[in-house]
Amino acid sequence: MTTENPPIAARKPHVNEAHGVQWDDPWHWLRDPNYPNVQDPEVLDYLKAENAYFDAAMKPHQGLVEELFQEMKGRIKEDDASVPIKDGDWLYWSAFKEGTQYRDWYRKPVLSGAEGPASGGDEQLIYSENKEAEGKEYYRLGAFAVSPDGKLLATLADDDGSERFKLVVRDLLTGEDIETVTKVGIGNPVWTNDSKGLVFTEVNDQWRSYRAQYHRIGDDPAKALTIYEEKDDIAFSVGAARSTDDSLIFVSTGNNSSNELRFVGASDPTAPLTLIRPRAAEVQYEADAAHGKLWILTNDNHVNFRIVTADPARPGDWSELVAGSDRTYLRGVTSHRDHLLVTARVDGLDQLLLRDYATGGQERVPFGEASYSASFTGNPEYAPDSYRLAYSSMVTPATVYDYHPADRRLDVRKVQEIPSGYDASQYVTERLLIAARDGKQVPVSVLRRRDFAKDGGGKLFVYGYGAYGFAIPPSFSTSRLSLVDRGFAFAIAHIRGGDDLGYQWFLDGKLKSRTNAFNDFVDVTRGLIAEGYARPGRVAAQGGSAGGELMGAAVNQAGELYGAVVADVPFVDVLNTMLDDTLPLTPGEWTEWGNPITDKAAFDLIKSYSPYDNIEAKPYPAMLITGGLTDPRVTYWEPAKWAAKLRATKTDANLLLLKINMGAGHGGKSGRWNSLHELAEAYAFVVTQLAD
Repeated sequence: MTTENPPIAARKPHVNEAHGVQWDDPWHWLRDPNYPNVQDPEVLDYLKAENAYFDAAMKPHQGLVEELFQEMKGRIKEDDASVPIKDGDWLYWSAFKEGTQYRDWYRKPVLSGAEGPASGGDEQLIYSENKEAEGKEYYRLGAFAVSPDGKLLATLADDDGSERFKLVVRDLLTGEDIETVTKVGIGNPVWTNDSKGLVFTEVNDQWRSYRAQYHRIGDDPAKALTIYEEKDDIAFSVGAARSTDDSLIFVSTGNNSSNELRFVGASDPTAPLTLIRPRAAEVQYEADAAHGKLWILTNDNHVNFRIVTADPARPGDWSELVAGSDRTYLRGVTSHRDHLLVTARVDGLDQLLLRDYATGGQERVPFGEASYSASFTGNPEYAPDSYRLAYSSMVTPATVYDYHPADRRLDVRKVQEIPSGYDASQYVTERLLIAARDGKQVPVSVLRRRDFAKDGGGKLFVYGYGAYGFAIPPSFSTSRLSLVDRGFAFAIAHIRGGDDLGYQWFLDGKLKSRTNAFNDFVDVTRGLIAEGYARPGRVAAQGGSAGGELMGAAVNQAGELYGAVVADVPFVDVLNTMLDDTLPLTPGEWTEWGNPITDKAAFDLIKSYSPYDNIEAKPYPAMLITGGLTDPRVTYWEPAKWAAKLRATKTDANLLLLKINMGAGHGGKSGRWNSLHELAEAYAFVVTQLAD
C-alpha cells in the first residue's frame, strides 16, 4: 500500500432532475464543458494528481511490472510478419521489425503460381506505420485500401485517440501523399472500379458517422459529392462497403438494433442509390453480391437470422435460401464465385460453412478441438482457389489456414511462434455450464495449468463483457499465461448480453433484461468458487467499456467475492450519460440501454443499476480504474467521477487507483509495447493485491 495520500476530489453542489426525481451529483464539475477540448485547470490538476498517485502506488511494484512485461514480450516474435494475401496482381503483407511498436506494410508482384513473399518479384515497402507515428504520443491506422489498379493507397489514421481519422491518398509509384480528403473520416474507404474515386464516411461534431461522400481524385475535397446523408434518425450511423464481386458499393445506415442498406454500381457512385428494404424496428440485414444476385442475411422472421436472395432489380422481394434455426445462429455471409461462405455458431461454437451455389450442398470446415475460435479472414478476391481462415483455442496458438475445398484440405500457413517457448501439454482448457439465479446455464471457458488444484486454495481471474452482442471468444492469449503460471485459473464468462449462444442470448442481456448480464457474472463467480477454483476474496475480475460497467455493477452487488478488480474505460455513469442527448453516442445507445429521457421505466431501471449512482458505504475490493482523456466512447469524466465517489463513500482501506491516459482514447496507449506495458501494470496490480 502506498504511503501517499490519495487525491480527494472536491464536492460541489449540483442537482440532477428527471421525471420528477432529484439526485445529487457533487462530482459533476469533473466534466469540462469544453469537451473534447479539455482545458479546465482544476479538472486537469485533479487528473494529474490521480496519475501521480497511481505512479506512487505502483512504484514499489515496478520490478514485478517489468518482470511481467518482459515475460509477455518474450512470448511475442518481434520480427513477425503476416501471411501474404493475394489481391489481384500483388501479394500484400504486414510485418513488425525487431524493436518497433508498429507495423510496416509491403507488397510484391504475383508470379505465376506464387503463394508467398519469397516467390519472386521485388519487395516494396508501401506504408510504414512506424514512420507515420514518429514524434506522436498516439497513432492508430484505421483503414488501408489499395486501389483496384494497384497505383494508389487510401489510409485512415488517428493521431490523438479521438477516433477522427485523416483520410490520405498516396501515390504508390512515387511514395508521395497526393491528397488529404478529410480530417474527420471513419470506417473504411471504398474505391470505384476505375481507381479514380473514393466513397468514404465522415463524423460530425457529435462524433456520429452521418454521411457517405464521393470524392474524385484530383478534385477539390471540399466539393465532394454527398451520396447519402442520414437525416431521419440521429441514432443511426452511416457506413460504406464493397461487394465481394466488386460490382456494387453498399451504403448502410443503422443503429444497434435495426438498419437499412442501399447500393450503387461500383463504376459510378454518382448514380441514384437503390434501397434494398426500408428500415423496420428490430430488423437487421446485410448483403453481398454474386452471380447477379443479392445474398442477404437477416433476422426479419427468426431471431437467429436466415439467408435470403434477391434480384437487384427487385431488391425488396426476398426468397428464402436457408431458414432460421433455434440451434444454428447465422452470423455472416460472403458470396464468392464458387461458394457462399457462411459463418455460424452452434451451441456457442464457431462453424465455418461453404455452400455450393448449384447443388445447395454445404460442408463444414473440420476442427478437432472441443472448444475453439475460428473465422474466415483475408479473402479479398472473388474467385480464390482456397479460403483463408484464422483459428485458435485457449491452449492452441493462433493458426492461419488455407482451406482447399476441392480436396477438403486444411493447409497450415502459419502457427503463432512463441520465442520464449510454450508447452501446451502443461495447460488444460475446460468449458463449464454454471446455473444463473434464474436457472439459465451460462457457459464458461477456463484455462488453467494441469497441476492447478481445484481445492479452493488457488486464485481465479474472471473476464467478462456482456453487451452489444459481442461474444468473447475462447481464443489464445500469450499474455494471460503470466497469470496462469502464477497460480491463477483464467475464466471467460460468456454471459447474456453477448451473442455467445445466439442472438436471443444478446437480447436477454439488454434493455429491460440488462441486469441478467450482471447477475450472470456474479453467479458464474460464485459457481467457480463452489467448484473449488478459489475462495471469496481470492478472485480478480476485469472488463472494459461496457465490461467496465459490468465490473461496477458486480462490485456494488457482491464486492466481497473479489480481491482485485480492473475496470478499463468503464461506462459507469450510465444514467447521466443516457439522459444527455448532446453526447456523441447517447442517441445511438438508447436501443441498448433504453431511453430514460422519454421512458420513466427505463429511467427507473438504469438508476437502479448505474454503477456510479449505486455506490454504497461498504467495503469494496482493491480497484484499478483507467480512462482516456480523448475517449469519444466513454468520456474521461465517467471513470474520474466513479473513482472520486468511491473514495468518498467506501468504508475499507483497499487500494483504489485511477489512471487517465492524457494522450490516448478508448483503446489506451498505442503501439504494441506501450499497450503491453499497460497490461503488465494491470496484471501486477492483480498479483500484488491477491498475494499470499
